[in-house]
Amino acid sequence: MSVDIKATVFLPKTDFPMKAGLPELEPKLLARWERIGLFARQRDAGQGKPKFTLHDGPPYANGHLHIGHALNKILKDVINRTQSMLGKDAHYVPGWDCHGLPIEWKIEEKYREAGQDKDQVPVVQFREECRQFARQWIDIQREEFKRLGVGGDWNHPYTTMTNRAEATIARELGKVLLDGSLYKGAKPVMWSVVEKTALAEAEVEYHDHTSTTIWVGFPVETSPRTELVGAKVVIWTTTPWTMPGNRAVAYGADIDYVLVKPQGFAADAGPHAFEGVRMLVAQPLLEQVQKDAGFASYEILGSYKGADLAGTICRHPLRNHPQAAGGYDFTVPLLEGDFVTTDTGTGFVHIAPGHGEDDFHLGRANNIAVPDTVQPDGTYYPSVAIFAGQAVLAQGKNGKYYSPVAKPVIEAMKACGALLASGKVEHSYPHSWRSKAPLIFRTTPQWFVSMETTSLRAKALAAIDDTRFVPAQGRNRIGSMIESRPDWCLSRQRAWGVPITVFVDKRTGQPLRDGAVMDRIVAAFETDGSDAWYTSKPERFLGEGRDPADYEQVFDILDVWFDSGCTHAFVLEGDEWPGLAWPASLYLEGSDQHRGWFHSSLLESCATRGRAPYDSVLTHGFVLDEDGRKMSKSLGNVVSPQDVVGTQGADILRLWVVGSDYSDDLRIGPEILKTQVDIYRRLRNTLRYLLGALDGFTDAEKLAPDQMPELERWVLHRLTELDAGLKVACDDFTFHGWFTELHNFCAVDLSAFYFDIRKDALYCDRPDSLRRRAARTVFDIVLDSLCKWLAPFACFTAEEAWLARHPSEDGSVHLETFPDIPAGWADPDLAAKWEKIRLVRRVVTGALEVERAAKRIGSSLQANPVLYVEGALAAAIEGQDMAELAITSGMLVVEGEAPAEAFRLPDIDGVGVVSRPSDGDKCQRCWKVLPEVGHQAHAGICARCAEAVAG
Repeated sequence: MSVDIKATVFLPKTDFPMKAGLPELEPKLLARWERIGLFARQRDAGQGKPKFTLHDGPPYANGHLHIGHALNKILKDVINRTQSMLGKDAHYVPGWDCHGLPIEWKIEEKYREAGQDKDQVPVVQFREECRQFARQWIDIQREEFKRLGVGGDWNHPYTTMTNRAEATIARELGKVLLDGSLYKGAKPVMWSVVEKTALAEAEVEYHDHTSTTIWVGFPVETSPRTELVGAKVVIWTTTPWTMPGNRAVAYGADIDYVLVKPQGFAADAGPHAFEGVRMLVAQPLLEQVQKDAGFASYEILGSYKGADLAGTICRHPLRNHPQAAGGYDFTVPLLEGDFVTTDTGTGFVHIAPGHGEDDFHLGRANNIAVPDTVQPDGTYYPSVAIFAGQAVLAQGKNGKYYSPVAKPVIEAMKACGALLASGKVEHSYPHSWRSKAPLIFRTTPQWFVSMETTSLRAKALAAIDDTRFVPAQGRNRIGSMIESRPDWCLSRQRAWGVPITVFVDKRTGQPLRDGAVMDRIVAAFETDGSDAWYTSKPERFLGEGRDPADYEQVFDILDVWFDSGCTHAFVLEGDEWPGLAWPASLYLEGSDQHRGWFHSSLLESCATRGRAPYDSVLTHGFVLDEDGRKMSKSLGNVVSPQDVVGTQGADILRLWVVGSDYSDDLRIGPEILKTQVDIYRRLRNTLRYLLGALDGFTDAEKLAPDQMPELERWVLHRLTELDAGLKVACDDFTFHGWFTELHNFCAVDLSAFYFDIRKDALYCDRPDSLRRRAARTVFDIVLDSLCKWLAPFACFTAEEAWLARHPSEDGSVHLETFPDIPAGWADPDLAAKWEKIRLVRRVVTGALEVERAAKRIGSSLQANPVLYVEGALAAAIEGQDMAELAITSGMLVVEGEAPAEAFRLPDIDGVGVVSRPSDGDKCQRCWKVLPEVGHQAHAGICARCAEAVAG
């Protein structure tokens, strides 16, 4: 009876498809995880294990996810999954930031479009619309996050707008109120005239802005240096709109100043007001002032140290303006300021205590009152002479912001003979990171947390020293911010948020510090939410014995950074999520959060608990396009995570994250994603080959390592190296280096080397051959390891491969832990030996490529080369079947120097190959070319194959 030779070859067999079809597969796996209750089962499995708590920095609930969100949440998920597979209880509770201006702004836009005034809407109704808006986007974002494969307590997330959260935020505020560190003070703050509220440093970003500049002379009225009387002290400013608020001029005590008489101004606009007029400027800046003002020459009349100017009094340059009406009839003293430099300007700084921090402190130190000049909407108060009602900031038709009052200020200065020059300058300027509008400094009464009263600064700096930062430079970044930051401004003049739950005693002006009052507020918020502050009578909070008429109830809202800074208190503490622990093991956000969430959480926790709410902080960079440019719709370079997931799959995005060095800015685009697809395909093909090769494999087939050939034991050694590297990567929260090694292991060590060599044994050896059993045993170990190692990274594909190997109604690789790789598998000496063997093999395969290119052979199995090898390399290959390793039908190994015509590689000494064809016929089963083919019981096959066929 003839035998079907082809049917006796053990070809790989698997239902695991070559083409992934991730966009279709992934939703099915998500539905399966939901059906089997995977997250709940993971929590059950974590009972009693060490806790790992990655506290989620809340994204804002106001729009679709962008690629930065995808990076952040995937990285969090990877870390949670790795920690879980290390044997920890990694309970992850996602959350959302819900209060604040962006949502409020959207609701206001709706009213503006309808021609309605938001301020005429009942505040509770307005707040409910904000709340509904946030809920809508939470639902949308939740599904988008889940689609990325991010596992978590999605059915029970946290939000900052629940009753419990708002009550906790109020309780935390009460702590800083009761310990005396909360106070109301008038200080200069960053003010958004567009949003009509104060902003904190964390809400400010810097962009280039074009400002009008002016050089203005302040006439000297009196001075200990009598020769200065009548001269003009020249200042330079980039904010002409602050001139109505001027109350002093600052000089540097050690700066050299000169009294000069400028001459030779251009006469095309008529006689210049400063022609021949004595003026005082810093000597180092004189030539620059001459250039800026455009006068031909000058005469130096005197030289002074700044200290010589003490006691000099000027008048405001607008005092004699026809429309001044006495509005500028005050004196303007010259005051020493340690912040004055000769870097730019004139060496004199005009001081408007209401519009600058240095100005404010210098004015306060010299008992100068802070005038009210600019209203919350950015227009001058009616009391401001000449400019009442005019706007200090407006948006032009081109969308850029400018100061419309700059020109009237210039004209007014000209009318008074006070303008030396004007110009334009482009400089870095603070903007709101929400509205993108420029900000102004404005001194207003606000609520602050002192950095000094309870040593908050010192506590925060000590906490930073006790925190692990990844990368390490994050410590210096946040540390320098804490060292220099002013008191924390908590108040916002808006409606949507947690109110500042404070009553002010009208008689003393001091906040009421009463724990019982705060307890009643917290209790009210727990039952009714923070709307209770607006709907309840003050008696509900003040209690018996206090007359509400004696107190002013504060209706400012809290800085949303205080909200998010309190999340540790209502998420990690208490019993709502008992699987979590305080302090968090890790906070993880973008590097901008050193000034944001990391910062506010640190201050809040140090103020109320004396330490940071986290043990470690990890920061990642921003996402740029392939050319390193910021993404924008106008450039057409925006990569949407929804598009990538819908066309290529979430696992591709996940591989991009773990394959990137996220300690720096990341890049993404079509070519980069194409690279990730190629990497994914190689990983998938590795899994598919392993699954196919393991068809029918059972425990009875397994071999112990000590029964295996060296090649298999070398693979096991490589697993120990990968296992050790993974543990380091998990501890460092840095995966890209290890993932590159894993990919190379699959593509080079396995596919291009081990699989290639063992393919013959797998397909053609007898089922009970030691070599085949050893290979299949190692394949089983490698597949198990790869599925588990890939599970945190390519979570969908790892699950698909796991279920292909372990079919189950409710099983999951995500219920497993990382493989237990025995330390005894490590064999550095064997690894060193096989490194030498692979060098020799590389010379042989190089020679075969030359033969193939010359078309002298087609397959390497048509070759039977002569291998010449010397020294240590000869010792390394002793006893090895080099024909098997090089996949030839035979090989003659000669220890000694190769002849001159032998093929060599320049980087490998002592190895040469002389090519020659293999004699004999081709085995129809294994395709080797051997003399023995045709001399077996079965025609057309070799002796090994004949034995396999015979069984």
